[in-house]
Amino acid sequence: SSPHLVQVRERIRINGQPISKDLFNKYFWLVYNRLEETKDPACASMPAYFRFLTIMAFHVFLQEKVDLAVVEVGIGGTYDCTNIIRAPVVCGVSSLGIDHTSILGDTMEKIAWQKGGIFKPGVPAFTVAQPERPLEVLRERAQERKCPLYLCPELDDFEEGCGALELGLAGAHQRSNAALALQLARTWLQRRGCQGLGELKEVPPSTELLGRPVPLAPAFQLNDAMIQGLRDTEWLGRTQVLSHGPVTWYLDGAHTTSSIQACVRWFRQAALNQDKPHDGSEVRVLLFNATGDRDTAALLKLLVPCHFDYAVFCPNFTEVSAANNADQQNFNVTLENALTRCLENQRTWTRLLEEKVGQDPWLPSPLRVGGLLQPAPARGSLLLVPPAPRPLNSPALVFPCLAQALRWVAQGRDPQLAAPVASGAHSHPAASSGAVLLREAAAVRVLVTGSLHLVGGALRLLDPALSQ
Repeated sequence: SSPHLVQVRERIRINGQPISKDLFNKYFWLVYNRLEETKDPACASMPAYFRFLTIMAFHVFLQEKVDLAVVEVGIGGTYDCTNIIRAPVVCGVSSLGIDHTSILGDTMEKIAWQKGGIFKPGVPAFTVAQPERPLEVLRERAQERKCPLYLCPELDDFEEGCGALELGLAGAHQRSNAALALQLARTWLQRRGCQGLGELKEVPPSTELLGRPVPLAPAFQLNDAMIQGLRDTEWLGRTQVLSHGPVTWYLDGAHTTSSIQACVRWFRQAALNQDKPHDGSEVRVLLFNATGDRDTAALLKLLVPCHFDYAVFCPNFTEVSAANNADQQNFNVTLENALTRCLENQRTWTRLLEEKVGQDPWLPSPLRVGGLLQPAPARGSLLLVPPAPRPLNSPALVFPCLAQALRWVAQGRDPQLAAPVASGAHSHPAASSGAVLLREAAAVRVLVTGSLHLVGGALRLLDPALSQ
């Protein structure tokens, strides 16, 4: 799977655990030296990072003699370097979203075409409910490739025999992922000779498939292991909550419009529906970054209704110096480029809030009181009002690295993070005034989103055990 959050070894797992440092070291050099010895002198270049790790993963799985390998496509499908498996047991396409548009195309139909490239002749494939046109494209790709394609039933259909299913992953969108996982697992188990898991109905010949709805796969009786598997699933960096005293971190690597929408639904349920503290204020902070060719303004616009008191932007670098940070170093992006992007995000957020002021009853234009803290009657919690001609109720700050951003947000109240150095580094009036508010609030709720790399860097600092 990719990307990794904290350590590169997370990408290659056996029985759910990242391979050991010794095993990674052994296979890395074995593959590296083999490629180095045999590369074509005419175009003497090694495979790029993702391709190298894909080759290495296949080599590890073969050498370690795994029974079953689950391979997640990197980007798209048709031209992805994972798509060299000629006869997989089964293929799955989860809910489609707009992402990597410079590579995959800028419409759902173009992206569906790329995703359908993983279909193989005679190999069953499953997908979940999709918009009509993209589903039609998937169906056409399945027909081209003589691949039997099925639609997963809703998870509700599996609950008839066993009652409400409990999922280890929060968020309504995980229900369709769970339904897809069950169908993929069922196909593998049937290959292994397991009985009583519901039979797939014969798909009509490919000539008849066009213009017909994708046939629905059957729901089946779940066994205890499946029920437990759904309940015990953990996936760091997705709808993850870390409670560190008065500071609660909500981590979600959402980075597309559809996944940010799902993230907002989850955050509002997980954080904003909590009882307000009896003994003081609650402060809400957004920590955000986005990379690549993503439409940052569209993502930020979806986050405005969460009513953040502060928006903090920083690059995905854990520290300004990358010396102790090899697993998270990105040589394709300079600090200057990343900070420029953060400053653009800051301006975008400020503009979005200015557009909102006066439009919505939940966003009152606060009184200007020269940088003092004033209660906002609509929310009942303290808001910072910076001295400005057009005051906003959500100052936006930029920090050069994650460590500085997290320390400012936590203000020494998270035992995993050192207190920020009070050396005048935060010249922005919102930074010094906000520090008081963050130190005195009864509860600080922080949503970290927009990039899996940002979430990974935050996890590295907030849960040091993950770096071991």
